[in-house]
Amino acid sequence: MPTRRSTVAFQKPFTLNRIVGELPAGSYDIEIDEDEIRAADRVGYRRTAIYLYVEDGASTRTVAASPKELDSAFERDNEP
Repeated sequence: MPTRRSTVAFQKPFTLNRIVGELPAGSYDIEIDEDEIRAADRVGYRRTAIYLYVEDGASTRTVAASPKELDSAFERDNEP
């Protein structure tokens, strides 16, 4: 299972799910686990798990989110 690393940015405070609560606006490092999907003439990937790293002073906690939760948070962040 490939893992992709990236950074995401939120312009406003956001919520991924009720368990995590609200997180402040800013940039976050993430890891995305993907399943490879093979077809006869191409290869695709499906996101299966997302891990967001939240820095809080001297510590960092890992927050798990579904692809749907992250997509919804981005949609809310882009609303006027």
